[in-house]
Amino acid sequence: MSETLRRVQTLVLGGDFRVSEHGFDELEQDDILASDVIAGIAVTIAIEDYPDRTRGPSVLALHHDATGPIHAVWAIPAGERRPAVLVTAYRPAPNLWDSDFKQRTRP
Repeated sequence: MSETLRRVQTLVLGGDFRVSEHGFDELEQDDILASDVIAGIAVTIAIEDYPDRTRGPSVLALHHDATGPIHAVWAIPAGERRPAVLVTAYRPAPNLWDSDFKQRTRP
């Protein structure tokens, strides 16, 4: 398991998270409820892990809601231990991902 995702899950389950302004915009654009992303944090899986990003460790995670798959980028600010930040979330384009939405099919 991704260490970044494990840290994010621990923070979110403890109520220590926020949604970025960009995240709220993207959620609204794709008709995704933040509460659905938050509620599914315990069963989400890491697709891509970026533990050494300059802005802080982040992870692209696969979530699901009643409509289908959701990709969410979670981060922890650089030099900090908290909070978990939902940077963005979107419905992945089927033509850019495999059938499970876990691997990119195009660069």
